[in-house]
Amino acid sequence: MPATATGAAGLSMVTVIAAVAGFAGNEIVAGYRIRAGRRIGSAALVADGLHARTGGLTSLAVLLGTGGVAPGWRRADPVVGLAVTLAILMVLRQAAREIYRRLMDAVDPALVDRAESVLRGVPGVLDVGEVRLRWIGHQLRAECEIVISPDCSAVEAHAEHELLHALPRLNAALVHADPEPGARGEDFHALLASRQRAS
Repeated sequence: MPATATGAAGLSMVTVIAAVAGFAGNEIVAGYRIRAGRRIGSAALVADGLHARTGGLTSLAVLLGTGGVAPGWRRADPVVGLAVTLAILMVLRQAAREIYRRLMDAVDPALVDRAESVLRGVPGVLDVGEVRLRWIGHQLRAECEIVISPDCSAVEAHAEHELLHALPRLNAALVHADPEPGARGEDFHALLASRQRAS
């Protein structure tokens, strides 16, 4: 085998190993950062993990481009380049969406549903009104409305306790308890308001 052919084969093998190692390393780092970011509630760390994923895609592009050019397909490089550009744009879109949602205080609707489910399971809670969750830094804060029986006591505190245990990264919950209207349709809010005016 001529020396040039041996050198080309060796170079191709080096390229393959480097590309695969680059992709694997970037993907391990990306996965770690994304998981850690979601665990601690850091949208910036999740976006950084997605950025590392684009580095892995670039390594794969080198491998695919080399594999296409080696047999003589001259357009392999630009075609692979366009494909990787599209993949990077998709990753960028995902990262931008994560950051935008955090800036707008958006919370995963599944977390709101879970909070409602937890509140409905608290003994003494008859109904659940509005449930709002919002991000404050890396932590969540909840504001909830529940309906309880007029003779219940300490349900509000118990509901807050249950929420804090059930929702990850929730560090505070404000629970407003409305008493259920009485058997004769009494409006307890109106009664309290009239007492405050009288005092």
